[in-house]
Amino acid sequence: MHFPRLDVAEIKIAPINKGGSDRKFYRVRCSPDQTLILVKYNLEREENRHYVQIAQFLDARGIRVPKIYFHDPGEGLIWIEDLGESDLYSYRAETWLVRRAFYESALDEIATLHSLPESVCAEIKEHLPAEFNAALYIWEQNYFFENCLSRHFKIDNAQLRKLAGLPALRDIAARLARLPRVLVHRDFQSQNIIMRNSLPYLIDFQGMRPGLAEYDLASLFFDPYVDLSSAERAELAAYYKEKQAEKARKVADQFEDTLKLCAIQRLMQALGAYSFLGLVKGHKHFLKYMPAAMKSLHSVAGQLTGLDQLERTLAELLER
Repeated sequence: MHFPRLDVAEIKIAPINKGGSDRKFYRVRCSPDQTLILVKYNLEREENRHYVQIAQFLDARGIRVPKIYFHDPGEGLIWIEDLGESDLYSYRAETWLVRRAFYESALDEIATLHSLPESVCAEIKEHLPAEFNAALYIWEQNYFFENCLSRHFKIDNAQLRKLAGLPALRDIAARLARLPRVLVHRDFQSQNIIMRNSLPYLIDFQGMRPGLAEYDLASLFFDPYVDLSSAERAELAAYYKEKQAEKARKVADQFEDTLKLCAIQRLMQALGAYSFLGLVKGHKHFLKYMPAAMKSLHSVAGQLTGLDQLERTLAELLER
């Protein structure tokens, strides 16, 4: 009914088994050159219901996202553009010369999002989840302790309480919460950036909310799916700052420090998610990314004061 121009004589439907979302994705193929993606989402989850509004908002601001063909909110169905299967992650074995161009183009997109003025952001605010604040940062920390250290590594409750109660962690949450916010993707990592004709498209953005630009950058630079060297991260950080300067948006003097604090938060959140998805939801493939995330978290924790106890615990678990 809604796609009369498609050749429906031999429709083929195949599930797309990727990620840990509670949404279900299907590739609908009508002919070799006619495909689209069908998304089935859980009506009970609030952020799923706002995907279409956020996609249309981003598209209207020149940020590349899949086109929305049709939305049936009553059934929780969305038909969207099929951008293909080549995400940034799929190029992880290429040389840095090749990958750097792709990463820079992805940073161009996210810099556009981060530089949207507050007046524009207000238009979409009612469709966004709660903004990043001290409570959300502390939630991310506790998510890590509950699912990664307790559920996965079986750390005893007494040690967990000591680690979770470290003043430095509360200080990180408070410091980040005091900084001015912009719109952030919230899950800006290599598998959520589709490369099509060498251009990046953002997907899985329904968690977008006011937060810190450095949180998105930490998600990409310390992505457990892809191993970036310190030198490569530094190149990308310098490129991002240049792009923001071109937009007349000054990057804060404490950029590098904030990036490290956001990396602690993001890696804790990722490790909590991998443990929960792997052990509770049965998506075991997420567990293989835990060592890389643990190594990055250990490295960043070692660069900050007040986290010696956490750093030692992570070192012991990595040995194990």
